[in-house]
Amino acid sequence: MTLESTATDPAATSAASSATTPQQPRPARYVGRPVQRVEDPRLLSGQGRYIDDVALPGMLHAAFVRSPHAHARIVGIDATEALAVEGVVAVYTGKDLDWLAPMVSAGPMREGVLAQSRSPLAVEVARHVGDPVAVVLARSPYLAEDGRDLVDVEWEPLTPVLDPFAALHPDSPLVDEALGTNNISHLEQSAGDVDTAFAEADHVTRIRFHSGRSTAAPIECRGVVAEYEDRAGGRFNVYSSTQMPHLLRMLIAPVLGVSQGQLSVKAPDVGGAFGLKCTVFPEDIVVPAVARMSGRPVKWIEDRWEDLAAGVHSKDMHCSMEIAATADGTMTAFRGHFVTDSGAYSSIPFTPLVDSQVAGVYLSSCYGVQNVAYSIDNPLTNKCQIGAVRGVGWVPGQLAREVAIDQLARSLGKDPVELRLQNMIGPEVYTTPFGQTYDGGSYAAALEKARDAVDYPAFRQRQAQARADGRYLGVGFSPFVEPTGWGTASAAAGGLPNGFFDTASVTVEPDGSVTVTTGLHSHGQGHETTLAQVTADELGVAMDSVRIVFGDTDSSVFGMGTYASRSAVLGFGSIQESAVQVRDRLVRLAAAMLEADDADIELVDGVAAVKGVPGKTVPLQQIALFGYFGGPARPEDVQRDGLTATSGYNPGETYANGCAAAVVEVDVRTGLVSIEQLAAVEDCGVVLNPIIVKGQVAGALANGIGVALLEDLAYEDNGEFVSGSLMHYLYPSTTEVPDLTLHSIETPSAVSVGGVKGVGEAGTISAPAAIVNAVMDALSPFGIVIEKTPMTPEYIRGLVRAAEAAATGPARS
Repeated sequence: MTLESTATDPAATSAASSATTPQQPRPARYVGRPVQRVEDPRLLSGQGRYIDDVALPGMLHAAFVRSPHAHARIVGIDATEALAVEGVVAVYTGKDLDWLAPMVSAGPMREGVLAQSRSPLAVEVARHVGDPVAVVLARSPYLAEDGRDLVDVEWEPLTPVLDPFAALHPDSPLVDEALGTNNISHLEQSAGDVDTAFAEADHVTRIRFHSGRSTAAPIECRGVVAEYEDRAGGRFNVYSSTQMPHLLRMLIAPVLGVSQGQLSVKAPDVGGAFGLKCTVFPEDIVVPAVARMSGRPVKWIEDRWEDLAAGVHSKDMHCSMEIAATADGTMTAFRGHFVTDSGAYSSIPFTPLVDSQVAGVYLSSCYGVQNVAYSIDNPLTNKCQIGAVRGVGWVPGQLAREVAIDQLARSLGKDPVELRLQNMIGPEVYTTPFGQTYDGGSYAAALEKARDAVDYPAFRQRQAQARADGRYLGVGFSPFVEPTGWGTASAAAGGLPNGFFDTASVTVEPDGSVTVTTGLHSHGQGHETTLAQVTADELGVAMDSVRIVFGDTDSSVFGMGTYASRSAVLGFGSIQESAVQVRDRLVRLAAAMLEADDADIELVDGVAAVKGVPGKTVPLQQIALFGYFGGPARPEDVQRDGLTATSGYNPGETYANGCAAAVVEVDVRTGLVSIEQLAAVEDCGVVLNPIIVKGQVAGALANGIGVALLEDLAYEDNGEFVSGSLMHYLYPSTTEVPDLTLHSIETPSAVSVGGVKGVGEAGTISAPAAIVNAVMDALSPFGIVIEKTPMTPEYIRGLVRAAEAAATGPARS
């Protein structure tokens, strides 16, 4: 794996001073340096503490009884045999939990989106395979599972709704009768004069593309441990493998009927999440509820079948895409219709629109097309809920648009790279037709660098020779824009008008060490490293003197959590705002101690020095002691506020960009696709740590390979779920991921503190479309059109067989 970095400065912003170029090396700062991850020794030596490591005195274990049917009425539940098992303590059903408030989706916060209510345990109707209907408590997880298997549920099977287009039909059975419709939301938006652009177009390309159903499948499944302290005034302590401790507390407290002050959420080390763990699940409610009812702590650890059947699914979207173009290849209009197979419930808090609406809103991407329109539908079906998983709806939207652009290039006889460059926006700040304001990027430069990475002219020569030899090679490109730094502005621009609030607190302790608390959470991103780098630079201290604290609502300041590539932007901004205040106080304390002007003090490596006066210094530890115990000699604000500052930060819109390029070989006899090369160009603004950026991009690319070729959550025609293990749900291993070629461009953000942009989802957004386009390029002699992912060998072989049958001459065996 190779990593190359260059820098650009098209926006000429104040943040540009943080960028680097080959001619001007970065100053001796931590930010930008490949600092090794400080959390790795603890995690790699087995000293991490994950949710299954949490053990409380007297703890019981929970196992959930789940529906084997896609749609069924619950006639009765008999727990007699289960309760007869020695060690089984209790069995609770939805009726036993009638004191809980309903779980309500975020529909009321979204105009045009229906709110949906559900009971944490289904009471009358189960709506998908895996829907929880009862919970068994026992002295061990094995006894709880034994009891679960003995709970007798009498079912009345109902007709399942499995096809999203059938679900939209007025005569369709209803998944949730209380809504009166299966469609959670129908939304439309347009900009410019789309109809005229299509009417006057010299050429119109139309495709339909189905992005398959996938999930996160993290190494560590979900888990919840809860205890109820009756003597403490009715207080819940909840341990959860969540990405968003404060937001989880805010959303489950009203369902449990307590104030947020009566509920603490603690998220220990989390073994992967990828968006799945920023959803509120029934188990997040049920486990603390039964801890209160049983009077004992309760622990539940999800198994892999539950993860796959009843967690969160993603990206199951049918896309209809149209492009209007002039004869010379200028694209004049985009139009899309996006239908998400939403599953049985509207996920909390993001709803199924986290896929469909963002696909529509970002339809124009990095192209200067001014006439754009989309419509979306979000029908419920009797499947697991759709929610936020890495890349969300940007992935299917990217697939539809980029596949359509390659189709347009073939129709016009133009090179697909040149067609994209012809229509691409410039590097300056740019406002899209739907009002998103890009903060400067390297759109054309990233595509050109990806083209060079695969040696495009040489590849075309090699491709022609291979075809003469009966081998089918292809190349595909996928330039992208990724919304990052998800805060109020970015969310509103993306069609998700939810307010965001994030803070960080910076404290210099009396011994000169530094403690930072944040409402973000790390589940593999390396926050203990990157946020310490930022803090050390701002305070002028050694990085190993900084401790990053997060994951506990009792000890960390409020924040909305980690997802949507937001942590680098929010973490840098909130820490910098707080650290600047603390640094200013340290400087004034040092100036008083050294009898110098504030402007002459510099803080470097934990020492305050007077500029131009060698030897006139004071270490940070002495400054801190003076700040705490110096009495009236200290500045007034230090006497009042000490050496702690807490600041909120809500950035403007920040957008990363880049391009993926894939070179593949397709074996037309078997349908197997081999990825020969996968190159990625990433522009995430000022890079905090190249090692961590490299890891994020590489992991996201591997995820994208899975989306393109392997991952498929399948249901039978009767709604039976058939992808309940990792033998049936496949994701990439080292044998499917080639050696990756990674390149970096730095275009500082015009709006964020430090010029930083996010990075976490780029590879997942871009790689699938690059791979699909490469496969279509390889199979272009057959005239094959790819219409779905994953591109399994069976699917590819079927397309080749059909193409050969339609052609003259003998069919290939």
